[in-house]
This record gives sequence, structure tokens and C-alpha cells, in this order.
Amino acid sequence: MSSTFTMMGQRGPARAKRRPCRGLMLLAGLLLVGCASSKRSIAPGHPGAPALWTPANKAGFGTARSAASRVWYTLGSRGDLTEVYYPTLSTPSVRELRFVVSDGRTFAELESEATEHRVELADPRSLTFRQVNTARSGRYRLTKTYVTDPERHVVLIGVRFESLSGEPYSLHVVYDPSLSNDGMDDVGTSQEGALLASDGTSASALLAAPALTRTSSGYLGVSDGWSDLQDNFQQDWAYASAAPGNVVQTAQLEVDGRDRQQVTLALGFGTTPDEARVAARDSLASGFEQVAERYAAGWHGYLDGLPRAPASAQPWQVTYDVSLMVLAASEDKTYRGAYIASPSMPWVWGTGDLERPSGPYHLVWSRDLYQVATALLAAGDRPGAERALDHLFQVQQKPDGSFPQNAEVSGKPRWTSLQLDEVALPIVLAWQLGRADAATYTGHIQKAADFLVANGPVSPQERWENQGGYSPGTIAAEIAGLICAADLARRNRDTASAVRYESTADSWQRQVDAWTLTSNGPLAPHPYYLRITKDGNPNAGTSYSLGDGGPAAVDQRHVVDTSFLELVRLGVKPANHPAIVQTLPVVDAQLQVQTPQGPLWHRYDFDGYGETREGGEWVISEPGTGQTLGRAWPLFAGERGEYALAAGQPADGYLATMAGSGSEGYMLPEQVWDGRPPTGQPGFVAGKGTFSATPLTWTHAQFIRLAWSIQVGYPIAQPTVVACRYTGICQR
Repeated sequence: MSSTFTMMGQRGPARAKRRPCRGLMLLAGLLLVGCASSKRSIAPGHPGAPALWTPANKAGFGTARSAASRVWYTLGSRGDLTEVYYPTLSTPSVRELRFVVSDGRTFAELESEATEHRVELADPRSLTFRQVNTARSGRYRLTKTYVTDPERHVVLIGVRFESLSGEPYSLHVVYDPSLSNDGMDDVGTSQEGALLASDGTSASALLAAPALTRTSSGYLGVSDGWSDLQDNFQQDWAYASAAPGNVVQTAQLEVDGRDRQQVTLALGFGTTPDEARVAARDSLASGFEQVAERYAAGWHGYLDGLPRAPASAQPWQVTYDVSLMVLAASEDKTYRGAYIASPSMPWVWGTGDLERPSGPYHLVWSRDLYQVATALLAAGDRPGAERALDHLFQVQQKPDGSFPQNAEVSGKPRWTSLQLDEVALPIVLAWQLGRADAATYTGHIQKAADFLVANGPVSPQERWENQGGYSPGTIAAEIAGLICAADLARRNRDTASAVRYESTADSWQRQVDAWTLTSNGPLAPHPYYLRITKDGNPNAGTSYSLGDGGPAAVDQRHVVDTSFLELVRLGVKPANHPAIVQTLPVVDAQLQVQTPQGPLWHRYDFDGYGETREGGEWVISEPGTGQTLGRAWPLFAGERGEYALAAGQPADGYLATMAGSGSEGYMLPEQVWDGRPPTGQPGFVAGKGTFSATPLTWTHAQFIRLAWSIQVGYPIAQPTVVACRYTGICQR
């Protein structure tokens, strides 16, 4: 992700301080006339450098518990505020907010480039994060604490700026709005101590107490404040406005690090600049301490309303509590029950090269939402799980009973492929929640089950989304979904459908080994499950292209993954089924890696969904190039832990491994550095998060679910109606 770091920090050739007169321009309803030296001048350099999103490895994530505050913030690993979402979790509306420190004579430096960064959870029972950035030169320290106003759409930042040398310094804020998920059409104005931005749909306002001074609105890489400060270490451009483009806004703050050290910033949002400014102004009037107290009280109340963490999680109490809060914070406040996959844009998904607007992680995936809902249910947040199911059935589900591959929080489908586990798992969730009412059954469950019968067991895509065929993991979900649907059908006196669902599920359960268990594969002298088979013949050397830079043609018998464990977790096969037991060492030999925190696993052989060997960002590459490498995923430790419990083995070590993968801010990642290059180099710590999606809600959900599974002694999300039918385990 290095390319996203450099746009605001690029130096380039020296730039003259005075700009040619631009004449007249009608801007946001204001007639502004000016030259660069005028306080009412129009910024040059339209439209500015391309708008990119920031790296996905977030150090912190927060929002108020109240629905009245529809704003979410993320913190980057380089000590700055990164994407802010408003008014929904599918709509990033800020790229970045950073600070520049200068002595006005000899230096001006970005905090993200010139300091050592530390993030702290200011309150272990609240998503209140603090960044501490200390200059490598020893000259100053910036301490920033973040909350959102529970009553308004405002991010509030309490800033303490300390001079460690005893010299006075100037502090400047550089703010890059990217309203409505697009950073190339913002209008910026500097008015009466406020920085206002708008794109016609939404608006932002940046205010401070004490008030901002020396405000300016320009374009990224040309007339922004960082470009200004690099030239002579002073902020002396004062552009009053910038036409639609990649606007960056700058102001000097009324602190010097010595005699004046405290300032509060309010970043407000609304549908108009005036609305955003009023929100920011009112938050400032309330005061940071009062707002922060209300913010923390909301999270304290949420945790207090749930059962205490199980004994298994007590060594990892903060990770457990943060995981619960991250899941709760990942729910949209307009479209309740819509929990996104991650508040981030990994790699190429943040560049706009593949998608504009950005995606896909801040979208809703039926599979990920199932993971979140089962974790919430296990932890005692039944209302959250109920809302998730309502969203799946009432917002996402299509008329034919299927579900989109993913969708915006509004329910608007984004990607259009079909994954049959995403059709089956909502049925399993409905059964777990006891949703047996007639309206839910006839309007949603029956439609989904009928779709599975008509279209299964072969899925156009399995859970890793780049292959279709016979997948043991997907088939396990389909079987479980049909058996759960049959039970709900009988409760609704629909015996004919129940019989049809059961007979289909029974047939698939008998045949899943014939479709996916090879007896002549090259990885072991005994049978083992494959990731998928293209033709339902696991003994055929059928080849396929893996994608993500993997082999252009690989024998399907040479590719395994951990998805076969879903057969056990969902009750379709017993834990001691010979094929399950024999596949475990094959998967471990192919995919397991040892980290300082414990064993983790890759997704599948030859996975290329991850950074390059040099740590560069993942890009879509031609088959066979091996340009990128998928690293190890902490969530697989949770899945192995659930299997261990089903097999009567201890699982506490897997929970510890997952907790150990977390960051300073207790964010659990999608992937970790796994021993392959560049692991071990500065910034690439073995067993710690890569630049992948962090926090990943699936990982946090898996941690919570494993903790409660350890507590009860079995996989807590296993539907007993399925396990009873196929394994004989009928009582828990």
C-alpha cells in the first residue's frame, strides 16, 4: 500500500508561492474573484492528484452506540485518522486527517512520516482510542484521543501538543475529505474559522476550539497545505475556495506546544455545509470531556447488558470485549442488521482501479453476517442476531430465495455471483433463532430451501469466491440448511416440503465423499478432502486456473483447504469420521505455518491473495506469475478450535493464538505475516497483521464463538437437528 502513503507526502519540484490570477468562477453559489495572494482566491491545480483510499490495516475503529450519530472513524497504523464513514457504513466520506509540525524556519514534517506511533485503548470497555506520536527527533509529541458525539454526526478529537525541546512550534491540520465515497468531486471553502466541504449530497465541517486560523482549501499535490508548508516551512497560501476536485483543506491551530498545548477538533457531517457546521459547533460547545463521557457510557451500557465473558476468555478479556464492540460498531445505523465485513479498503480495492465507488469490504456478505450473528447470539446479544436475520430476509433476499454475493447496507447488490453457502446459512441462523413463524417460513425459509434443492449441490462459487464446483464446505452448509428447513417446515405442517428437503440432504450427505474425497491424490497415500472438484470426480486429474497469480493449470487433487471442517462444525459428519481424521495432517502439511503466537493456516495451496514478497500491495495478476502471496488467516485457528472441541480435545491454545494476532488496539486482522518474505523485516512482524482488512468482523466473530464453544465444551453454533440426524449427538 505504499502508493497510498505518498500522494499527500510527495515533494516534487519546488513550487512558487504566488499563483496567477484565475479570474471569475461561480462556486457553490458564491461569486469568488481572486489571485493567490488574496484571502478570497480560488485554488489552482484543479482537479488535483487522483483520490485513493488509505491502507486497510486499521489500528482503531469506533462509533457511538446511539443511532443518532451516523458517523464512524478509523485510525491508520501511521498515527493518523483515516477513513470516516458517513452517513452509512457503505459510504466512506473522508480519506485522511493528519497534522504537520513546523518551526517556521528549518523544518515542516508530517506526523505520519516523522514520528514513532503508538495506539492505546484509552478505556478497555469503550471504543475510545488514543494515538501517541513522538517525533524521532525528540522535538515534540502529539497525543490525540478520538470519540464520536452520541447526539450528532461528529468525530471529536482531543489533541495535546507538547514541545519536548522547550521551543515553540506551529501545528497545522491537513484534512482530505472524500465525500459520498468519491474524492474527486468535492467543493471546498474556507469561511470564518471553518473548513467546509460539499459534493451536493453530503458535507463536512472542520472546526476547532480554540478556533482555526490561516485556513485554506486547495488540491492534493498542487495547492494543498502540505505542499505549501514544504516550500518555506510556513503556511502562507490562503485559498478561500476550490472547485469540484480532490480537495484538501488546511488550517493552523492555536497551540505552540509550550505555552498553549490543548485544542479540540470537531469534524461534523450533514447534508449541507451549514448543517455540518452546526453539528461541529454544538459538539465543541458541549466540550470534549462531556462528549467522551457520554460516548464511553454507551459502550459500558452495551457490555453491562451482556453476560460476562466466559472463563475461557478471561485471560483475553480486553480482546473479547473489543471483539464484541467491533461487531456492534460494524452494524449500520440506518439499515439495522446490516453488519459489514470490515471498515477498510485493502490493496487494489482502495485505488478505484477496479471499482468506483470503493469496495468490497464495507459491504454486507450473507456468509460474514452469519458469522457475526452466531457470535452475537453466543455472547448474549440476541437482538443483534435477530436484526441480522431480518436484514438477510427482508432486505437482501431475492424473490427466487437466493442471496446476492454481497450488497451495500441498503441491500443494493454489488457483485452478482452466486454462492450456495450464502443461501443456506441464513436458514441455519433462522433455525438457531427459533424463527418458526409462518410468515418467516413461507416468505423466506421455504424459498431459500427450494432454491437449494433446485440448484445444488454444485455452487458457482465456494467461500473463497474464485472457484466453483463441488466444495465439501459449501455442501455441508447446504445439507445443514435443508435439514434446518425441514424441521421448520414440519413446525408449519408442511410435511411434503420437509420430506423433500430431508431426502435431498440425505442424498448429498451420502455422496459428498464421492464428490470431494480423493483416494489417489498426490498429497497422501490415503484419502483426503479436496478444496473443490470441478466435475464431481475427485480421482480425476482435472485441472483449473487458481487466479490471484496462482498456477494457470493445477490438478484439482493438489489443492486442499480447511473448509472440509464445516462438515463437522455443522453436524454433517462426526469428528472421528475417517476421511476427516485423515485429511487433517494433509492440510497441516500443506497449509499450516508456525507463528510466535501459535499455528495458523493459509486458505489453500498456491493462494495469491496477499502482498508481494517485498510487502507491496496485492494486485490482480496473470495466472502463473506467483506475483503475490496469500498469508495465514487467524480465523482458521478458531475453526480448528471448534473442531478440536467436537473431537473431545482442548481448544484454549487456539483462542490464545487468535488473541495474539491482535494489534496494540486489539484489532484482529484478516491475515498475518507468516514467515515468508518480508516477514522479519522492520514493520513486518511474524504473526501480526499484514496490510489486509483489519479489523475483520469474521475474525472477531470467530474469536467470540470459540470462547463460548470452549465454555460449553462443543461448537456452540452446531445445529443439533443436523448433528442428531447424522452423528447421533442429539443432546447437549
